[in-house]
Amino acid sequence: MGKIICMLGKSASGKDTLYKGLLEDGSLQLLPYVTCTTRPIRKGEQDGREYYFHTVQELRRMEEEGKVIECRTYQTAEGPWHYFTADDGRIDLSRHSYLLIGTLESYQKVRDYFGAEKVVPVYIEVEDGERLQRALDREKQQKEPCYRELCRRFLADEEDFSEENLEKAGIRKRFRNQNELECLDQIKEYLGGVVDHDRL
Repeated sequence: MGKIICMLGKSASGKDTLYKGLLEDGSLQLLPYVTCTTRPIRKGEQDGREYYFHTVQELRRMEEEGKVIECRTYQTAEGPWHYFTADDGRIDLSRHSYLLIGTLESYQKVRDYFGAEKVVPVYIEVEDGERLQRALDREKQQKEPCYRELCRRFLADEEDFSEENLEKAGIRKRFRNQNELECLDQIKEYLGGVVDHDRL
């Protein structure tokens, strides 16, 4: 039986880069579990890679069809943006294991939906000052940088990923992303003992 590896962490903790590194490692045999959003696509992003980009109307239709596992709405500086995880027929745990980037809330709902034995959390940590600088550098590269939204996300993360919330979600193992390659190796070693490919 396959697993869903759920990568968690505050914004600009390096989840996207580590996610790509894990997918590129052939020994892990992980497939991407791409989530969905109604926010505008950013420069350098591709539909179906970072997210599936949907309209609000498409989200509502999927909700009516019972395909939405969880949905979060953020009141951003650019208006409400919806992020959601869907079970739309792309996931087959009898044959594959998947890698998912999520929030603490989405992890818990995916875990409850598929079963705790099938969902494995991987929590990434970065010192706050370093994380803020990374976020600022990334935002500067956008065609129309939105620093208000950057600040909103940074502050919201402090509440969303509080120690109390991490404890309630059962998140105990953590991976410190001070050195990207070292962190990636640590995660690979950990997942090597979690994902049993011989049984897929």
